[in-house]
Amino acid sequence: MRKVTIVAYDEHWADLFEAESSLLQLTLGKVALRIHHIGSTSVPGLAAKPVIDILLEVVSLDELDNLNAAMERAGYTARGENGIPNRRYFTKGGDQRSHQVHAFALSDAQIVKHQAFRDYLIKNKKAAEQYAEIKRVAALASENDPHRYSAFKADFIEHHLRLALMDLE
Repeated sequence: MRKVTIVAYDEHWADLFEAESSLLQLTLGKVALRIHHIGSTSVPGLAAKPVIDILLEVVSLDELDNLNAAMERAGYTARGENGIPNRRYFTKGGDQRSHQVHAFALSDAQIVKHQAFRDYLIKNKKAAEQYAEIKRVAALASENDPHRYSAFKADFIEHHLRLALMDLE
């Protein structure tokens, strides 16, 4: 069973992302157009679950689907949309998850949302500190249920994502 654990920021997370980005580029070739570090591990100083979140922009989801076997050889488990329409989700590490890939076709609105939220937290240290505290409380209150953990954070994310997207206008 996976544990929901929040740890202090680790400066090596950026290096882990870079290494995985190279592996993904080699694995996916021209299907992978852009690879971004997202999620809490991409925000310097932010406490997080020690799982590297990767946003993958691809030429098409169909072409990515054809590379599921290659992703499995790279250590990933393909999980389909996994609750988010027009996404392909991959995890690495089993119960000791180390990486998650969220893949969308080029120009999908989710790409902008993920990057806007990350950039907002980087620019707004006070919001990032509040988010870290919410995550710590959520980890304890969720009793290792990842869905409950996400639900505890949902209001904060929704509110601050709205603010982040307004910054883009």
